[in-house]
Amino acid sequence: MKKSVFTFGLMACIYGSAAFAVSAGTVATDSVSRGTAAYASSGTNSNTSTVNRGYQGLANAYLTNQRNTYYMVTQPDVDSACRTKIYNCLVEYCGDVTVVPGQRAGRCQYATEADLYNYALLCLQKDTSVLLPQYNVNTKTSAGGLNTAARLCPPYVQQEVMSYLSMANMAEELSKSHSDLCLQRRQELEAAMACHSVALAYGNETTSMLTTLLTDACGAGVPGGSVEMVTRFANAGNVGANIWGWAEKILNLDMNQKGEDWQMAVDSVLASYTNRMNLACGDDLQINTASVSTSNSSQPSTLQTVAALATGVAFPTAAPNVENPYENQSLYMELNTLSNVYDYNTAYQLVQAAMSNSPTVQNDFLTTAQLSDMQTAYVRGTKVFIIRDSARCFIIPVRTLETQESNLIAQTFAGCISK
Repeated sequence: MKKSVFTFGLMACIYGSAAFAVSAGTVATDSVSRGTAAYASSGTNSNTSTVNRGYQGLANAYLTNQRNTYYMVTQPDVDSACRTKIYNCLVEYCGDVTVVPGQRAGRCQYATEADLYNYALLCLQKDTSVLLPQYNVNTKTSAGGLNTAARLCPPYVQQEVMSYLSMANMAEELSKSHSDLCLQRRQELEAAMACHSVALAYGNETTSMLTTLLTDACGAGVPGGSVEMVTRFANAGNVGANIWGWAEKILNLDMNQKGEDWQMAVDSVLASYTNRMNLACGDDLQINTASVSTSNSSQPSTLQTVAALATGVAFPTAAPNVENPYENQSLYMELNTLSNVYDYNTAYQLVQAAMSNSPTVQNDFLTTAQLSDMQTAYVRGTKVFIIRDSARCFIIPVRTLETQESNLIAQTFAGCISK
């Protein structure tokens, strides 16, 4: 009997220990404090694989996130990396963009957009280095070089070339505006504006009086003034293509009298000094001083009267001049386009379409208000439209210009393209 009790007790201890071991293993499997184990069997217990213990999976995810965050902050994306590559190519070809005078002179001083675009593409084709180092582990063994500038960067060339040209132009304008030549031209224009006012106010005075007044306003002793400037303003309107004006002066015995449209000749002199300042400083200053002739053409001139007396034939009188309600309408009108106009033909077609179509018709270059203003200006007598985009301007005449008007437009917009 004692042996049976002892045997039962021993068996209870053995099975109790086994049960406790199974229970402990079950708790450890569900608890992260003791670790986990996964068993994959295929009929035998030999094929087993263990996973991360405790919070190891969460720790690995944290490290991965930290690594990705580091690369996002410290490493560029494709767009930024390609812009750096393309800019380096352009700097190698032209030199860095800077405001130091004369720094960009040389190969790219007259380079076109197409030249820079082609060189940047050729430069990128030779660049097979890794573009994004953080992705090099996954792509260094891939065929075709997926992670290289030559493969990823060509789509960004056009936009970066335009950005480079814009920066270069701004740097060039900034360097021009601070140059000594620009300051001289600004003083010269100030003196010319003073002489312009004097010439218009005292244009019909004697030559000696006019010269004296101009010398005080823009002579050699005035900053920016010169003897040449005085001479040009004093002679404006005296010498021209109209030989009949000289005949009028001879018959009237008044050599100081100005010819017809002499105010426009004075404006042309001022426009020439304005263009000199614009070229030196990189500015786009425009002075609208186009004078309108108010002479009564219905009255016979002195030359016509003398001819009638000599021949005994009365000179016919022209029809009465009807007063123009838009007498002060500008000779030209400037318009800034929404998109770039790359050639003269496109600008010409744009103006022709604006003249013929309704202002409400959709236009990629001009707004409805601009189209309406153009048609109104044309009806009121505007003869020239100046079309400007971000880098160019075009002179588009819509009416026949007189010689003085052509000279004024050519001098005022010397940097624009005309056919």
